[in-house]
Amino acid sequence: MNQRPYQICTNCVMDTTDSRISFDNNGVCDHCRAYHEKILPNWHTDEKGQQALQKIVDKIKKDGKGKDFSCIAGVSGGVDSSYMLYIAKEQFGLRPLVFHVDAGWNSQVASNNIEKLVDNLRLDLYTKVIDWEEMKDLQLSYFKSGVPHIDTPQDHAFFATMYNFAAKYNVKYILTGANFSTECIRNPIEWMYYQSDSTQLKDIHRKFGQRPLISYPLTNILWHKVYLRYIKGVTVIKPLDYVPYIKKEAMQFLIDRFGWQEYPQKHLESRFTKFYEGYWLPKKFGYDTRKVQYSSLILTSQMTREEALEKLTQPLYDENTLVQDFEYIANKLGISVNELQSYMDAPNKTYKDYKSQQNIYLLGAKVMRFLGLERGGKR
Repeated sequence: MNQRPYQICTNCVMDTTDSRISFDNNGVCDHCRAYHEKILPNWHTDEKGQQALQKIVDKIKKDGKGKDFSCIAGVSGGVDSSYMLYIAKEQFGLRPLVFHVDAGWNSQVASNNIEKLVDNLRLDLYTKVIDWEEMKDLQLSYFKSGVPHIDTPQDHAFFATMYNFAAKYNVKYILTGANFSTECIRNPIEWMYYQSDSTQLKDIHRKFGQRPLISYPLTNILWHKVYLRYIKGVTVIKPLDYVPYIKKEAMQFLIDRFGWQEYPQKHLESRFTKFYEGYWLPKKFGYDTRKVQYSSLILTSQMTREEALEKLTQPLYDENTLVQDFEYIANKLGISVNELQSYMDAPNKTYKDYKSQQNIYLLGAKVMRFLGLERGGKR
């Protein structure tokens, strides 16, 4: 079979490492076209957007009267969720319960950032610690499976814990730091398969796991997207989509106001995610998530294409740090460096090699787009 010739978008920096990417006659990719056709016309951060957010806030406050908190806010310690928390509390007067899930890989910087925000904003923090032995076994299962998306055990635990908490305590509103400003281009599905697919998670663990998942939190798309949303009335709100949000400005504000500490790259609050995005994906599969992140910033005029191309020439890891992190990951997982290297060297697999609920996700996406409830770009 002939290999597809390499091509890079003339507008952003997405390229044919996304095997499903397509280009028009001007060399502009379908990620860019989806942004301009589907997201931008419906995305309002001006007075219209802020009025829409104010209506949501008023409803949250009304429904939260007499309660200890009016909503929960998922916070990782990263810039997006940190600035979202500031917006919710200081600009809109909400009383969120700060919700954090510790899957065992928090960097010290992330822990410090969360503590500074909670203390300064005078909010309560709820931290759910995932059972480490179960998490470790599940993560090793993903390494052994050979799929790219080995960060799924962490991400699934984050989603499931929040949804389970909301269902148990009848919480109607979940605030997240997800946003179009820095995430208008999504990771291709072959890079990062749907993290909430419990069918695939269970199949991989069934094939490679060594111990039962007793307390590990689980969710599935029908439960949290249909039952919780339309039967229980649980709504996920993305405040940053309604207000002006420029990443560099927000970061500097957090530094000045709270003594917040910067990360070298998006999603590096977790030491495992740093290894996953910085080494596992690009070295084993050729997927560099910076292309997605930088392309989002290019489309929202926060970075030039030239700046992105220059940054992409810089290595994700320096050799000394890589050796240290490789040893750290292996030691924490209770395996040898040689065993971890064997997973790097093993044949590559994809999400298609295991059971999944992909058909449900695809059908759901079509329905949501038809109803105008989904404005996200291509995935």
